[in-house]
Amino acid sequence: MAATTEERACPVCDLPVYPDEDYCEACGHRLDAPVPRCPGCGGTAISDGYCEQCGLRQPDGTDHVELEIPGAAGVSDRGLRHSRNEDAMALAATTDGVAGVVCDGVSSSTRPEDASRVAADTGAAALAELRAAGQDPESATRTAAARAAEAVARLGGGDGDDTQPTEPPSCTYVSALVHGDSVTVGWIGDSRAYWLPESGEGAQLTEDDSWAGQMIASGALTEEEAERHPNAHVITAWLGADATDVEPHVRTLTPDTPGVLLVCSDGLWNYFPDPARLAAAAPAAASEPLEAARTLTRLANEAGGRDNITVVVIPLRPHTPPPAPPTQEPSR
Repeated sequence: MAATTEERACPVCDLPVYPDEDYCEACGHRLDAPVPRCPGCGGTAISDGYCEQCGLRQPDGTDHVELEIPGAAGVSDRGLRHSRNEDAMALAATTDGVAGVVCDGVSSSTRPEDASRVAADTGAAALAELRAAGQDPESATRTAAARAAEAVARLGGGDGDDTQPTEPPSCTYVSALVHGDSVTVGWIGDSRAYWLPESGEGAQLTEDDSWAGQMIASGALTEEEAERHPNAHVITAWLGADATDVEPHVRTLTPDTPGVLLVCSDGLWNYFPDPARLAAAAPAAASEPLEAARTLTRLANEAGGRDNITVVVIPLRPHTPPPAPPTQEPSR
């Protein structure tokens, strides 16, 4: 029986295809595959990740991400209000611990999701490499942040590049490096790190590079007054081709009690800024870090989910030397 040459239309681009074709030559759609539809308007005209009918960014594999390695776990979620996840995280094993990086793309910039992804991956890989090469934790933290900054800046084009966007790809950056019984954190922007001990009071280890942070530090406003201001969350430092004097803040902590290091974007801490509330929300974080990250992400979504949410949990149990044997009195 002779093959028919009757044309039919591709269900995605509506251009003609023949019955013996497996793919549409115009748009590449596999003809026996389900037709992708925009969750916003139901349209099928999808190009470069956006709906051509309503402009909505289409869901992709970054909408909800979970990572777990020995000694650390994390969750990154799109939240309920944003059309895409502009946060990113990365975890890496090091010679004497683990490293975690969380980045939050600046929504007003172009391709913020690319900025955060490149920064997180570059920073975590650099921390692992530099520690393996013997660099001390604070130097490694600074160098890793500098490499991440350079990688993000390259996304925006070099000096004199006519293609450089007005608002080049940008993001915040926070890293945590566990080494032995200590942890070193480095940050640029307003993504945060917290220390949550199993007993006693927790602490925020980072200080926000934000308008509110500046007002509080200068004494111009109280914390409550600053947080109520419309400019409260305007960041004053970031990674990007338009950033100047990119220098991370670095801090090292050596706790004397077990606990967890929590690294997160503002999608979590906007709802749970207090260390005590974070610790109470995930009491089993030290033994189940991935479940704790899931719980905190869920709670942020239940509280409103206005932003992307990223949570990395790293348990830390300082080595406790065995007790000294009891002193024996000399025999007589």
